[in-house]
Amino acid sequence: MTDADTNLDAQAAFSGTREVDPRYALDEGRLGEWLAANVEGYAGPLTVRQFKGGQSNPTYELVTPGRSYVLRRKPPGTLLPSAHAVDREFTVISALWKQNYPVARPYALCTDDTVIGSMFYVMDKVEGRVLWDLKLPGMEPAERRAIYEAQTDALAALHAFDPAAIGLGDYGKPGNYFERQVGRWTKQYRASEIDLIPAMDRLIDYLPATLPPEGPARIVHGDFRLDNLIMAPVASEVRAVLDWELSTLGDPMADFSYMLIGWVLPASQRNGINGVDLKALGIPTIEETVARYAEKTGAGIPANLDWLMAYNLFRLGAICQGIAGRVRDGTASSAHARTMAAQVGPLSDAAWSFAKKAGA
Repeated sequence: MTDADTNLDAQAAFSGTREVDPRYALDEGRLGEWLAANVEGYAGPLTVRQFKGGQSNPTYELVTPGRSYVLRRKPPGTLLPSAHAVDREFTVISALWKQNYPVARPYALCTDDTVIGSMFYVMDKVEGRVLWDLKLPGMEPAERRAIYEAQTDALAALHAFDPAAIGLGDYGKPGNYFERQVGRWTKQYRASEIDLIPAMDRLIDYLPATLPPEGPARIVHGDFRLDNLIMAPVASEVRAVLDWELSTLGDPMADFSYMLIGWVLPASQRNGINGVDLKALGIPTIEETVARYAEKTGAGIPANLDWLMAYNLFRLGAICQGIAGRVRDGTASSAHARTMAAQVGPLSDAAWSFAKKAGA
């Protein structure tokens, strides 16, 4: 299972807590000692609960009388060398926190597996709203527009950073970002392939043959969308951007076009607004969002947006195919996983329609 599989399969981090799963139990006494020695201002007693959901890095709420924290850890056991890299998450949010970018305050990283059984880090718990439905039900039009604009501005602000200038110059491989990404998701799709899907085969031929010019390397979040933001309780302020496990250095257009996918997914999905009356709801159009991002970044309107949309829909299709492979193999049996698996065909058809608009 890849981190991307899990991100798409169960976006439920920070949505409530439960008793700690016995498989992920930790030594609270040893943890409390480490917190007292390494986290500024920490004072027990400590209560530990686990956030609900299927996130690939088990995530815990640490509650003390004076403050609440969040702990993110590698799952215990044998893992792929590059998987579940919580140290990378800690690195990127530490650099961004120093630049006053909206992330949870990071406190400390523990690389000593003897403390709780695997590497982990501790950050502040940010209070606010996680908005799961892109249609933002129950809100006034002006509030919806302000939230969408805040989302765009937060992404533009992320892409404004020169990685080297904030200590992240070696956070990812330089160059050939889209080439590497297309290859990665093609490999995952082929490894999980079940039935012949002609549109996916056409995309696998088309995308690497039509790669866009390389943009400047910037911090790419990898899963930037509304439900990965914590908004202020009553204002359109982004308090924190969550889930940095897919972040790297790459072309910022990958992030931006991924955020735009919500506009082309059907409104029958909570993460789609295609077909709704955007003007009545107060939600900016995709053209308005593109213009705002271009203005905030000074990068101009992307000339290859249709290719970018084809790429991102292909990427989502490959992720869903990975989930389908796990259903086939018996390692993912939930109704949600089966629903995700069924989206491969529609996503690939939508991707190919954008590819044709791009000149395929």
